[in-house]
Amino acid sequence: MLFEFDKHRTKISARAMAQQSLAERQRDIYESHRHRVFSLSYYMTGSEIEAEDLLQGTFISAFRKADEPDQVTIDHALIDHMKSHMLLEEEEFVPVPATAVTLGRRNILRADLEEAIRCLPATERLVFLLMDVEGYASARIADLLRMSEAEVRRTAMSARIRLRHELASNERDGCQAA
Repeated sequence: MLFEFDKHRTKISARAMAQQSLAERQRDIYESHRHRVFSLSYYMTGSEIEAEDLLQGTFISAFRKADEPDQVTIDHALIDHMKSHMLLEEEEFVPVPATAVTLGRRNILRADLEEAIRCLPATERLVFLLMDVEGYASARIADLLRMSEAEVRRTAMSARIRLRHELASNERDGCQAA
């Protein structure tokens, strides 16, 4: 009888250890993706409070879909959460004239670049951040945003041109290129 009690106790402690290790793995997943999700959320909203809300909502959704979500699941949860909060509305694509814009030898301040990025339309901003900042491939962005790869590349090029226009403008009181 005593030995059966020890077996039962061992099963309980093994189960508790498995739960504890799952919680630790989930914490590791959160910590390894938290900065990227918050950064993208912050650049999309321009607000730390809204970025925190997006961060929390993204991870709640991701962990509801899987006990141990991978980066693709987390990215899909982030995009879906942004869409549900109307950060990514269906925008009419307005091409930017491809006139030559030169910044000369002027150094660009980080604050100027961040302001120019905030001036981009939401979808262009997200594509620019995913492709040029985070290094995502156009195929992956196309899958996340449910666009064709050609649309992703066109959107990224448009975002880069708008950024150049914005950075080349002398006025800093508002968005010029959007």
